[in-house]
Amino acid sequence: MSRVGKIPVTIPSGVTVKVASGEVSVSGPQGNLSWRFPATAEVAVDDAAKCVRVTRTGDFKQARANHGLTRALIANMVKGTLDGFQKRLLIFGTGYNCKLQGRTLHLNVGFSGRRRGLGSQFELQVPDGVEVVVEKDSARGDTDPASLLIKGPDRQKVGQFAAEIRAIRKTEPYKGKGIRYDDEVVIRKQGKALAGSG
Repeated sequence: MSRVGKIPVTIPSGVTVKVASGEVSVSGPQGNLSWRFPATAEVAVDDAAKCVRVTRTGDFKQARANHGLTRALIANMVKGTLDGFQKRLLIFGTGYNCKLQGRTLHLNVGFSGRRRGLGSQFELQVPDGVEVVVEKDSARGDTDPASLLIKGPDRQKVGQFAAEIRAIRKTEPYKGKGIRYDDEVVIRKQGKALAGSG
């Protein structure tokens, strides 16, 4: 028995879980999510105990793997629709900035203006089900970064979009310029020292 898969998923107040035709649907204050679970897993809602129980149809390798995975993803759906998930990104670099216009995120992160012509250097469409909040639109030096908050009920979508933004300009180790998660530790390197005049 999977140690993760055998743990029931508690259904908190304000969240509704339904299972039908191989698909689990979860609705809550933060939104609605649905997912078609693998055929090797069985999902049942225990209304009396207010929880979701996941079992597997067999004991072969793929069924064991899907058992824990199914339980973990359903737990994420419940948490996401209740509280949501979020990732905060910090943008370090003098003059670097970010701006949100409608569902388009504009980023200027130190590349040549000729890269994309006039205006912002990068334009990213915010995916459906994801919300972007520009907490601070402009970075001022290496200790005062711009800040973005990516949030939504779907953990995968939030993490994927945050990773796409970060990949545009990963933090370089010498001056620390670039985009990083707020809890990311960047190991700084010392630049080359000038040779003595001897």
